[in-house]
Amino acid sequence: MYETMDELEAAVRRRLYRMRDLADDLKAVRATETDPDGIVTAEVDGTGALIDLTLSQEVSRLTPHEFEDVVVRTAAAAAYAAFARRAELVVAFNSEVADWSPTVHGAGPKFP
Repeated sequence: MYETMDELEAAVRRRLYRMRDLADDLKAVRATETDPDGIVTAEVDGTGALIDLTLSQEVSRLTPHEFEDVVVRTAAAAAYAAFARRAELVVAFNSEVADWSPTVHGAGPKFP
């Protein structure tokens, strides 16, 4: 429980800033993966959307099926890494939230 309205307001403000930080951190997530042969490099954002694809000259030696396979596998690996990073951020945030003390009425969000 808070002694003053100022204490409550400060606690709420800290939580709001922390949630904004989480949103910014999630937006900033990027992941890059390169296939084992170094032919394809894929970069994705935090939602798994492809934002860059780099192909080496060796790509000209691949069949269409091999090309498709290596691009899809590499992009999927990058997306997996991005999702893993997002999960780490959310788990850390949720751990913090779990430590917030109860509100005055004992329901709803918890604040320090």
